[in-house]
Amino acid sequence: MLKRKSLIVILLSLILLVACQAPNANPSSGSSSESNRGKKELTVWHIESQGGEPGLKDAVKRFEDKHPGVSVKLIKQENDPYKSKLVVAMGGGNPPDVFHSWGGGWLKNFVDAGQVRDITNDIDKDSYLEAALSESTFDGKVYGAPVGMNVVPVWYNKKIFKKYNIEEPKTYEELLKVIKTLKANDVIPFSLANKSKWTGAFYLMYFAERFGGPDLFNEAFRRTGRTFDDKAYIEAGRKIQELVKLGAFPEGMNGMNYDTGQSRQLIYTEKAAMEVMVSSYLGNVRKEFPEIEKDIGFFLFPAVTGGKGAKNHVVGGISPVFSVSEKSENADLAVELVKELSSKETAEKLANMKGTISAVKGVSYEDEYTEKLSKVLEDAEYLQTFYDQTLPPELAEVHLNTTQALFGLSITPEEAAAKVEEKAKEVLE
Repeated sequence: MLKRKSLIVILLSLILLVACQAPNANPSSGSSSESNRGKKELTVWHIESQGGEPGLKDAVKRFEDKHPGVSVKLIKQENDPYKSKLVVAMGGGNPPDVFHSWGGGWLKNFVDAGQVRDITNDIDKDSYLEAALSESTFDGKVYGAPVGMNVVPVWYNKKIFKKYNIEEPKTYEELLKVIKTLKANDVIPFSLANKSKWTGAFYLMYFAERFGGPDLFNEAFRRTGRTFDDKAYIEAGRKIQELVKLGAFPEGMNGMNYDTGQSRQLIYTEKAAMEVMVSSYLGNVRKEFPEIEKDIGFFLFPAVTGGKGAKNHVVGGISPVFSVSEKSENADLAVELVKELSSKETAEKLANMKGTISAVKGVSYEDEYTEKLSKVLEDAEYLQTFYDQTLPPELAEVHLNTTQALFGLSITPEEAAAKVEEKAKEVLE
């Protein structure tokens, strides 16, 4: 009997305890124990450099402030191994909730595999530039929100140019004269760290467009005309090897790492004069060696006499584009995070800190360089998107490998073009 009474007392005590706590059971009440139990975490994978990462951190803070009980783990990945790491995570069923991409064929590969959430009805499509949003839109559905756009000019050290009375070249013939002048004065004309391959690919894209014109790539990619073994691609390979034989690049360039700043160091120390690189290059300069910013200028890659391309045809791309993994356990929250990461406030911060041209409408540019780069994009008659982001991954890899081999003089231009076309027939037809 005593035991039964004791049990009744205990049960009544528990009921009273629960009743007393009932008003605080709602997660919005601020109860620490309840909020801890309801805590959710989102992961974001990105590859932003020092110039862009603060803008993402600010966006994450705004998101967390708006969503009590939700935390965000912002994980910076190294650029070069990022692609393969994400492929493994997606294939293993353990992807981040939100991930960085460049749109194009690379993102579409995941979309086709059912690994990316359709956010068509979740975002305001009118908030983004059409040219940017189109790179993450497939079959009329949107799978990523763009934040920034890049163009690829030729950056140069104005101090070196002034020292040797060099003017910005407008044609390829003038560029060759600049190269010879620099070589005569023991200055490396072009700094290049090509271990990661995409850095050297800018030259192939520019030369191919300058010779073959703006329709060349689309014809080869869509299989509607010329192909990847067209004479324009062969001539582009020849020009790359012509520059290599002239000594226009640093020795050992194919073993140098861009991510660790090896090519930029040659610019900072005045051992090299120029570097063909994306517009976010400016953000790296400001973080690593801000005192040299006043000596950094840029010009557009020169036209080639007799070619079908033009100087105001630019190579560029969309980055970052943020997408939501289909397997995210908190997909609705992840979508809200993407909206914050691609907001006008975030885009403006990246534009003015990193030098990224905004893919979001209505951004005010405070930075002189970024405004000039934005004007380049506005005035461009054609934007050639990065091959390795537009092509399917297996074809992009052949393109990158053969281009690196061209710089290493281990393959002929004809062989390189034939290898890319062979893979294109296998993958695209």
